[in-house]
Amino acid sequence: MPLKRIDQARPFLILLIAFAAWLVLPALFKRFARLSFFEFQAPVEVTAGRVRDLQNYWSLRTRAKNDLIEAGQQLSRLNASYELSIRKNAALEAEVARLEELLRLPSFDGYRGEPARVLRRDFNAWWQRLVIRKGSMHGITAGSPVIFVGGVVGRVTEVGAYTAVVDLVSNPGLRLAACIEGDDRPVSYQGAGARSLARAEEGRVEFVPLDILAGVTDPRRLVTSGQGGIFPPGLSIGLITRLEAGSDGLFKSGPVLLDPRLASVSEVTVLVPLTPSS
Repeated sequence: MPLKRIDQARPFLILLIAFAAWLVLPALFKRFARLSFFEFQAPVEVTAGRVRDLQNYWSLRTRAKNDLIEAGQQLSRLNASYELSIRKNAALEAEVARLEELLRLPSFDGYRGEPARVLRRDFNAWWQRLVIRKGSMHGITAGSPVIFVGGVVGRVTEVGAYTAVVDLVSNPGLRLAACIEGDDRPVSYQGAGARSLARAEEGRVEFVPLDILAGVTDPRRLVTSGQGGIFPPGLSIGLITRLEAGSDGLFKSGPVLLDPRLASVSEVTVLVPLTPSS
């Protein structure tokens, strides 16, 4: 009977011994093991991502001619719209450069954009993050800001050779220096997780001046302030739909509604600093 009990408890004893051994191992060995596993897993994820792209390609090839003609017409209209936007952007950039030279203002061209595909999304109770299909071989460094068409996506926290991990702006461990659009007074933003495990949609703003008002019918946009040396100024973070006075009566705080497209974004842009001081 005692031998039977020992046999039943053997898996738990092995697990306990392995856990105790992991606790006493040096931190350097743990970091090496984690990075080795990350690099070993990366080719599998990259291959799976390319297979999905190939599946999408062949699924489009099987569509009817009328669908392809309609898609081509829509693409032509989008190209014309983008061409107009490019011309407007070039004119605006020239005007900004002229004003900077005239007023002797510093330039903010300290980054280069590196587009990347999203490999995997991790939305759970502990973190919200993305894994992208580019890493140190493409010049990406830890701490680089990540953006998309809706504004801030997050910040690069881990970099492998061909992949990188991005903490989303909804991650509770991510803090940003921000300000209300149209007001240069600094406030603090922090990710607040997600209301569901499939979406990244929550944040929280703190230290908002008492004279700032926001509501559902009159939301205020929260943007990056440029302070802290990570994100350029003016990038959209989300909308503030409610503000409440704190217990100290000196500042307000409230939730920040993030862009819902964060949960399904497939393409992002990493802003790689041109110099380490950026």
